[in-house]
Amino acid sequence: MTGFTLRRADLADMPAIARLHRHVRETCLPYLPALHTPAEDLAFFQGHVFASCTIWLAEAEGRPTGFAAFRPGWLDHLYVDPARHGRGVGQALLSVAKEAQSELNLWTFQRNVQARRFYERQGFALVALADGSANEEREPDAHYRWMGDRSR
Repeated sequence: MTGFTLRRADLADMPAIARLHRHVRETCLPYLPALHTPAEDLAFFQGHVFASCTIWLAEAEGRPTGFAAFRPGWLDHLYVDPARHGRGVGQALLSVAKEAQSELNLWTFQRNVQARRFYERQGFALVALADGSANEEREPDAHYRWMGDRSR
């Protein structure tokens, strides 16, 4: 965990988080349809994600390099700048989310092999595969679950 810092995000961080979210999706998930404008992305993060999740931000040289948004039992978002993949950012953000949870669920796209491998290395197990009819992208997805330390 070198070269970046972690901190809890605040409302002022939402524009940078929305831009990072869009950049990662366009770069790493080019098969997804572009369903929203940048302004709609920002409204979503300000009005929904910030209101319903705890959000942690990874920064390097004063710029966001990744973020995790989670709520009880669920990891809703984990995005890392592709230029920072493989440097511990995702693992550090995921560790923050795991710290307060006894169980963590998430959905990822089936075609996102990089994310699926990452979550499996972090102790997540595949729960179910779905046809994508429940997500707005209509892209087949996968439900994963991590069961934390049950002795807590």
